[in-house]
Amino acid sequence: MDQLTLLFALLLGAVVSVPVGERLGLPAPVLMTVLGAVLALLEFVPNVDVPPDLILPLLLPPLLYAAVRRTSWRQFAANVRPILLLAVALVFVTTLCVAVVAHAIVPGLPLAAAVALGALVAPPDPVAATAVAGKLGLPRRLVSILEGEGLFNDVTAIVLYNVAIAAAVSGSFSAWEAGLDLVLSAVVAVAVGLALGWGANKLMDFLGDATLQIGLSLLVPYASYVAAEELHGSGVLAVLTTALFLVEYATDADDVMTRLAGHTFWDIVDTLVTGVAFGLVGLELHNAVRTAAGHWGELLTWAVVIVGVVVLVRLLWLLPATWLTKRLHAARDTAEEIPVSWRETVVMWWAGMRGVASAALALAVPLETDAGGDFPGRGEIVFIAFGVIMATLLVQGLSLPWLVGRLGVRADSGREKQFEHDLAVRAARAAKHRLREIEEAEDLPEELSEQMLRSAFDIGVRISPDIADDERREAHRQRARRLKRVRAIQREMLSAARHEVLAARSEAGADPEVVDRVLRHLDVRSLR
Repeated sequence: MDQLTLLFALLLGAVVSVPVGERLGLPAPVLMTVLGAVLALLEFVPNVDVPPDLILPLLLPPLLYAAVRRTSWRQFAANVRPILLLAVALVFVTTLCVAVVAHAIVPGLPLAAAVALGALVAPPDPVAATAVAGKLGLPRRLVSILEGEGLFNDVTAIVLYNVAIAAAVSGSFSAWEAGLDLVLSAVVAVAVGLALGWGANKLMDFLGDATLQIGLSLLVPYASYVAAEELHGSGVLAVLTTALFLVEYATDADDVMTRLAGHTFWDIVDTLVTGVAFGLVGLELHNAVRTAAGHWGELLTWAVVIVGVVVLVRLLWLLPATWLTKRLHAARDTAEEIPVSWRETVVMWWAGMRGVASAALALAVPLETDAGGDFPGRGEIVFIAFGVIMATLLVQGLSLPWLVGRLGVRADSGREKQFEHDLAVRAARAAKHRLREIEEAEDLPEELSEQMLRSAFDIGVRISPDIADDERREAHRQRARRLKRVRAIQREMLSAARHEVLAARSEAGADPEVVDRVLRHLDVRSLR
């Protein structure tokens, strides 16, 4: 098997793992990690030959961009306090605790190298958090905090990692320079992200065509990441800033085709890249086995200890942090979304899985120092990091669905239904208001005006039937049944038309481009 065949195997696994995971009740990323680990144990499967410094730039930008599309800036702003407690403060604390313990138990491991180990295992993976927790029917407030933590903790961890690596390679460290680098990195990243977000927004208006706009949306996160890194900023923060800007300002309510096609496109990208990323994590078992040859006992012991530190620190931090956030929340009466019970806090604790970022950072540890010697403890760092990733992904990832069910943590369906109801009312009112404006500007026939008024009301009723009274609800049900039958007949008619047009593609003298253009027209008509 060569590298290209291995890539295709991972892509196929990424597609198949989704329905298999749904049937087994297991997260697809966890199944892909298991698949990668199994492939790594097969003799005919080659080692992954991807330069470590390319893993983050290739995988993180599209994954972060896809994750941000599911949220909004206002959601982050509403949860800034708990997100900062987890994405910044907890990353610092975890890094410090892991560094102290690793420096103490691993013989000959310098403090700078231990800090690098702490930084690379500190951040829970944003893809794992959203892919695993988001599929379990958790309360939206928990998913929002986990998404926010996962998206922003990489920024903190990567900066800490770079500072520690620089200190280990050069043999010198300056706290002042490190702090200044952290601030400058964030400022540069935000500036680059906003500039590219604004530019991409203007360029999308210029392109107009949905295909070109979606193609540009794939290039933008990579451009943002690379530009920020070239200017010594945080590529991760730049991608987040660009994505949040575009989500907030680049949405045209009437651009239906771009929105539908873009949603489908990014679902595909998210599925494939996530699968490949976690498959690569599993394939790193090659490196772990090679590193452990001859001293399995010591390395396994160190890995187990660090796993314990990582998991325990998160729990010990979450308990007081959640209590403090609740107190501040009650005092300020904000719209902040926080865990409301110990059960939700336990779920947040157990959802702290490590993944792609940790694996990429471990592989990116330099081979040599500036003095020409081997990087101290590189093999031990890679093995321990792999142990933390596999333990948290497999143990926590596989048991999280069971834990959620056991604790009975579920989304507040009543609250979601009420919000849906309120949106339906607002949509219907907006439609009626626009109808009144049209009636004032034009002299509509009374019959047409009444028909349009019913249509405006139906817009809301179709979203949430509860907004209608019993009589209107029953009338709506009858109209819905008739409309369903009409649409079923229309689908059969359009299907016959599509089959006829598609058959013409094989006829002598037929122009395929004309056939495809007519077929596209029928396809769009089918969406109405």
